Amino acid sequence: MEKKKVNMVAVVTMCFIFAMISFVTNMAAPFGNIWKGQFSWAAMMGNMMNFAAYLFMGIPAGKMLVKVGYKKTTLIGIATGFVGIVIQWLSSLSAFGDFAIYIYLLGAFVCGFCVCMLNTVVNPMLNLLGGGGNKGNQFIQIGGTCNSLAGTLTPLLVGVLIGTVTDKTAMSDVAPLLFIAMAVFAISFVIISFVKVPEPAMERKDVKFEHSAWSFRHTVLGVIAIFFYVGIEIGIPAQLNFYISDLGFEGSAAVAGFLAASYWFLMMIGRFLSSFISGKVSTRTQMIFVSSLAILLLLIAIFLPESVSMTIKGSAVPMKCIFLAVCGICTSIMWGAIFNLAVEGLGKYNEQASGIFMMMVVGGGIMPLIQQAIAQRAGAIPSYWLVIAMLAYLLYYSIWGCKNVNKDIPVD
Repeated sequence: MEKKKVNMVAVVTMCFIFAMISFVTNMAAPFGNIWKGQFSWAAMMGNMMNFAAYLFMGIPAGKMLVKVGYKKTTLIGIATGFVGIVIQWLSSLSAFGDFAIYIYLLGAFVCGFCVCMLNTVVNPMLNLLGGGGNKGNQFIQIGGTCNSLAGTLTPLLVGVLIGTVTDKTAMSDVAPLLFIAMAVFAISFVIISFVKVPEPAMERKDVKFEHSAWSFRHTVLGVIAIFFYVGIEIGIPAQLNFYISDLGFEGSAAVAGFLAASYWFLMMIGRFLSSFISGKVSTRTQMIFVSSLAILLLLIAIFLPESVSMTIKGSAVPMKCIFLAVCGICTSIMWGAIFNLAVEGLGKYNEQASGIFMMMVVGGGIMPLIQQAIAQRAGAIPSYWLVIAMLAYLLYYSIWGCKNVNKDIPVD
C-alpha cells in the first residue's frame, strides 16, 4: 500500500504558528509581575483576559475554518495579533497614567482572539497532516516542541529585561519585546500569504451534518479535560513565578523568569521526545504516565519543607521550586494527547470539535485565577492542591473517559 505523501511545507508552517501562539500567551504571566506592583488585583488579569477571549472566539473560529478555510483564518488571526500587541505597547506610554492597565487588558483580550484562531487552525491541521491516530499525535508533538521553545524564551527575555520587580518597574521596560512581537507578526503575515495550505474543511462545505461533535462522549469529556489542562499548564509556572518573585531577594524576578523558562524548556524536551515515541507508544499510555507523575511531583513540592533549598544565580531558592518546574516534562504532551484522543473517529465533525476545544481553553484564564485567589489566602504552595485535583480528572480521562463509545454515528 502506497504511503500518503506528507506536505512538509504545511507542517513547517503549522509548527511556526504553534511557536507564535506560545510567544503571545506566555507574555501574560511575567507582564502580570509588572502590573501587580501597581495594582494588586492585576497579577493574573492579563492572563485571564487572554484566555477569556477563547470563550467568545472558539466556536466562531471553528465556523471560520468551514467558511473561509485554514489559510484565511490564519491570516486573520495574525493580523488580529498584531493589533493586540500594538494596544499592549500603548499601555507602556506614560500619558495614560493609571488608565494604562485597562489598555493593557484590552490588548491581552485582542491577543486572545488571535491565539484562539491560530490554535483552531494548527491542531486539527497537524492531526490531519499526520493522518490522525498516533501519527497525528506525533505531528502535534513536533509542533508543540516549537511552541515550548517560544514559551521557554519569552519569560526568560522578560525576566532579563526587568531584572528585579520594584514599584518603578513599568511596561516601558519590556517595550523592546513588544516591538519584536510586532515584527514577527508582520513578517509572518507576508510569508504565510504565499504558503499553500491544504483546505479539507472547504472540500466538505456541502456535506450534511446529522449530528454534532457534542454527540461523542469521549469528545465531551475531552473538552472538559482541555479546560482543566490549560489551567494546569498556565497555573504551575505562573504561581512559581509569583512565589519566587515574592521572596524579595535581589534579582528575584530574574530567578523567577529563569525557573519559569525551565518549566517551558522541559515542556519542549518532553514534546521533542514524544515526537519520536508517539509512533510506537500509544497516546493513552503516555497520558496515564505523565498525569500520575505530575501528581507525584506536586505532592513532593507541597510537603517538602521550605528550608530545604539550593543555590540558583547566587541565591538560596526552596528546593520545592525545582519539583514544580520539572512538572513541565509532564504537561508537555498533554495538549496534543488530549486533542488527539478526543477527536479520534470524528471525521467531518473535526473542525466543529476544534472550535469547541478552543472555546474551553478559557480554563487557562479561569483556573489560574481561582488558584491565585487560593494563593492570596492560603499561600502559593497550598494553591497547588487545585492543580492536583485537575490532574486527577486527566488521569480518569486517560484511563476510561477517552474511549469512543459512539462508533455507530456516521462520520463520512
